[in-house]
Amino acid sequence: MSDTDLREFYLRYIGALNAHEIYRMDEFINDETTLNGEPGTRGQVIAVLNGDIDAVPDFHWEPREIAGGGDRLAARLTNTGTPAKQWLGVAPTGRLVRDRRVRHLSRS
Repeated sequence: MSDTDLREFYLRYIGALNAHEIYRMDEFINDETTLNGEPGTRGQVIAVLNGDIDAVPDFHWEPREIAGGGDRLAARLTNTGTPAKQWLGVAPTGRLVRDRRVRHLSRS
């Protein structure tokens, strides 16, 4: 996959996340994957995503920087949303929260 193709693939993944189309994750995530630095499964990732969206119904992923080469990509994201339930230690106050993250993707 070329650098451009990998970037486009990642942006399609982010688009599916932002549309909350979690049912599409089999297009983007292998059966066996890495979750928070540990071996995991697509099902576990889906459970985390569904939990995030349940707690933060307007959850939005925004790529700020994307870099990569070959079959690897790194992205700096800003995630935003308004918690409707307790989420990662944040109480549901009706206020927008931001979470900045760095993600790595390897596609083989």
